[in-house]
Amino acid sequence: MIFSSTDQLIRVSKALLMAFFSFFGLLMMYSNFTDYSVNHEYVAHILSMDTVSDKVRYSYRAITSPMMHHRIYWAIITLEVIYTLYCLLGTYQLFRTINSSAKDFHEAKKFSIAGLLIAIFTYYVCLQVIGVEWFNMDESTDWNYQDWARHIVDFIFPLLVYITLKTER
Repeated sequence: MIFSSTDQLIRVSKALLMAFFSFFGLLMMYSNFTDYSVNHEYVAHILSMDTVSDKVRYSYRAITSPMMHHRIYWAIITLEVIYTLYCLLGTYQLFRTINSSAKDFHEAKKFSIAGLLIAIFTYYVCLQVIGVEWFNMDESTDWNYQDWARHIVDFIFPLLVYITLKTER
């Protein structure tokens, strides 16, 4: 692929990285809808805290209602759908303005930024902070999303920084 300048390559890289993350969001949505029972089981065990080492000590934190397990899982799915839609729209906007002025390209980043912020909320706040710190998810050997969520955040946060940088001229 031949690029007219480094600035053009940077723009293309931002749009492509957003496309990659949008693809991840689509796969997450597909997985959550087609493997609902498997993923719901994970959420139910984490919320119930039934596999943590000191469950008696922390049992007041547990949510054992199956209805609440479904509602919380649907809240997570909803967040994933929303961030994916924002990221897809952001990807489209970046590709649409790839040859526009620096100002127009920079303004086209807003949907991408919003989508990435929602994704950070989903994987960092909901899974890592609440899942690990409140529901002690990290203590479970079988029902633990901590490392998985950390790997996603380890991609999202630098991507957010990269996308927001105004390096285009």
